[in-house]
Amino acid sequence: MSVPAGAAAIGCSVDYSVSSQWQGGFGANVSITNHGDAVTSWTLTWNYNAGQTVTQAWNTTLTQSGTAVTARNVSYNGSIPTNGTVSFGFNGSWAGSNPDPLTFALNGVDCTGGTTPTTPPTTTPPPNGPADVTVNSATTYQTVDGFGAAQSIWGSAWSTTDTQTLVGMGANQLGLSIVRTGLSPVSSEWATHVNSLKTAKSYGSNVKILASPWTAPAAWKTNNSRVNGGKLRTDYYDDYANHLNSYVQYMRGQGVTIDVTSVQNEPDWHPDYDSMDWSGTELRTFVRDQGARVQNTKLMVAEAVNLNYNFTDPTLNDSTARNNIGYIGGHLYGTEESGRLRPYSLAEQHNKPVWMTEWNLHAADGGGSNIWGNPANTAVWNETLDDIMRTVHKSMEANWSAYIWWYGKRYYSFIGDGESAYGTVAGAPLKRGYAFSQYAKYVRPGYQRVALTKSSKASPLEVTAYQGDGKITLVILNRSNSAVNNAVIQAPRTVSRAEHYLTSQNANAASQPTSVNGAQATINVGARSISTLVFTL
Repeated sequence: MSVPAGAAAIGCSVDYSVSSQWQGGFGANVSITNHGDAVTSWTLTWNYNAGQTVTQAWNTTLTQSGTAVTARNVSYNGSIPTNGTVSFGFNGSWAGSNPDPLTFALNGVDCTGGTTPTTPPTTTPPPNGPADVTVNSATTYQTVDGFGAAQSIWGSAWSTTDTQTLVGMGANQLGLSIVRTGLSPVSSEWATHVNSLKTAKSYGSNVKILASPWTAPAAWKTNNSRVNGGKLRTDYYDDYANHLNSYVQYMRGQGVTIDVTSVQNEPDWHPDYDSMDWSGTELRTFVRDQGARVQNTKLMVAEAVNLNYNFTDPTLNDSTARNNIGYIGGHLYGTEESGRLRPYSLAEQHNKPVWMTEWNLHAADGGGSNIWGNPANTAVWNETLDDIMRTVHKSMEANWSAYIWWYGKRYYSFIGDGESAYGTVAGAPLKRGYAFSQYAKYVRPGYQRVALTKSSKASPLEVTAYQGDGKITLVILNRSNSAVNNAVIQAPRTVSRAEHYLTSQNANAASQPTSVNGAQATINVGARSISTLVFTL
């Protein structure tokens, strides 16, 4: 028999073992050992003879047609090296009997090695199978750009220590990976944040900078004022593009790369402070005709108050304008109520990542009280968990690529500002910062969100999973009043270690006990908590 391209020249052997079995279901592990040349793309096939049906799989793409089962390698699995081995696993169902298949074929060539039949005892599983959360890394969603916060737009800069606390990856640091900064209409003010931005870039890990302008210079606007809205006059469109470009080049000269430059903060809002009005068609025209003038950065359109598509659809629907932008941005105010806290299909169609670039909520103080410096304050924790962290979770499920909170340093935010009326210590991490770090510190830029399934036991948990840097990371919200103990989390393949960190009303990103067995970890998810489980593969 001729050997197909990519098949093992000498042969292969397969170790198929049923690792656990319960009435109606089973889990199996499969290892393929190649006894010949490297196989760059592998397909393993076998047949079931007792009516078994495969269900969820990890470390492979697995399909079944009748009795025939086909398992294929996935991107992170790679080739089978010369005289090497790859492994994968899956769950399945059975009735009556569950014999091992005895013949396998690798890329159409029968394996010379056999299998050793396994008959593990039948056990009583959890209600819906052996795991409470099962990660399926073969199904992927958005790539994450990061989690961040804004500097003071009109006030003083973050100190070096403040910046290190916000972007650092060490103990009692919060791991922010995006810093939003204001792009002043007055160039003499551009120097204010240079040192903190340089610190963010040098001290943090892959930190991105977003620059957002609130207004153009007053003389270029229809109301001749920085405040109360007013439109950019069309005869100054080129000047405004040059203004944005000048800021980016100034910062480059200071050693700060501005990764993303917004055309306008809140074009649909005209308050009595710095602001400027645009329509969606005006934004389209500007980026179409002037966007190429802004160099060494990627443009963003356009941070509408509630991600109103009327301000972004015109740009996305114009091929020239669309090619001049890198990102779609919007704010969270009213977005959920308007039904737009969901995937933005037009942006996805044109491969434009969606960033949530601002939200601010501190209703817990009821107009002002000395509660924010108290890490055990119930009102503060409830708002943090039920409003802020819930919307981070929802934003990730909506395939958005970034979530950026308002000021990083403020009494109701991530580190305290020291205002005596609110009881925080300037620069000290706050409860809200520790909670946000459960995403920011462990879901790093470039990670990709992946699919998962949950058992009924895990139904109170709101979970997202991500892969990157040889890790699988799960962020778990438990907003219920009961702990979910002994929750079994299934990774796509065997893990070398698992780490679990939890923030609650009484804990700040505290390490938790974790039991690891092969590709599974068992953890306790405390009531009213947010936690992160990191598998190292």
